[in-house]
Amino acid sequence: MNILGNLLWIVLGGLVGSLLWAASAVLCMLTIIGIPFGLQCLKISLLTLMPFGTEVSVGQFGAMGLVGNVLWLIFFGWELFVYHLVCALLLAVTIIGLPFAAQHIKLARLALLPFGAVIA
Repeated sequence: MNILGNLLWIVLGGLVGSLLWAASAVLCMLTIIGIPFGLQCLKISLLTLMPFGTEVSVGQFGAMGLVGNVLWLIFFGWELFVYHLVCALLLAVTIIGLPFAAQHIKLARLALLPFGAVIA
């Protein structure tokens, strides 16, 4: 079921989303200060490519992770969180869209606090 879900996800927009996250990572990594944010964009890019069969949990993060999460939340996180939440609500209207809505909820959690998040 995970393979079928991932294939449908990729065909219906997951590949484009993953490529956009990867392009964002490259743009963030143009500056030294942006490298940690670029790494988080890569983490989200990989999850956006194949979200079915993976779990996201917020792990422990130190002081730098806290600073990173606060900066991420101010500049990137809340917009991405709202985007994934709206997509999840729109997909949850139909029964067929419920599994995809669950994946958007997973991406919303990661978009909110990516520093210290563990993808398993």
